[in-house]
Amino acid sequence: MMAARKLLSDKGMNLRMKRSRLDDISWQEFEELIREILERNDFKTDFRVVFKDEHGRAEMDVIGEKFGILIGIDAKRYNRGWYRKSALKRQAEKHCERCSRFARLTGKRIIPVIVSLIDDEIILHKDCLIVPFKALNDFLVNIEYYLEEMGITGI
Repeated sequence: MMAARKLLSDKGMNLRMKRSRLDDISWQEFEELIREILERNDFKTDFRVVFKDEHGRAEMDVIGEKFGILIGIDAKRYNRGWYRKSALKRQAEKHCERCSRFARLTGKRIIPVIVSLIDDEIILHKDCLIVPFKALNDFLVNIEYYLEEMGITGI
């Protein structure tokens, strides 16, 4: 948590240096950092939400709500050596299913979002938005615009 807070507070640090600091944080700190960014953008958050239905237990890293829009975030801190594009696509499909299960359980529509530490240039896969970490703040500030551009309606 302290590493994530330190990273957020280091104003003026160049992008390369920030990137190397991000490489050093754990997946837990990465999730915490994402939650903090949502909160700094006035999203109400629930962290590491566990739920159970007829299919078993499931968890979402962060659920954020603002303007009546509910987003379910799965944080992916993949290393450079992974086959990331195919892994992200598989995880997007699993995350869509988790969000559908959560929606059935709560009666609330939730938009599946994966936040990836590394930018793999995938924007949308099977109704799951994939947002590179470096674009997360812009996505949150302009969420209504992005959802409209992606054809996600009825919110």
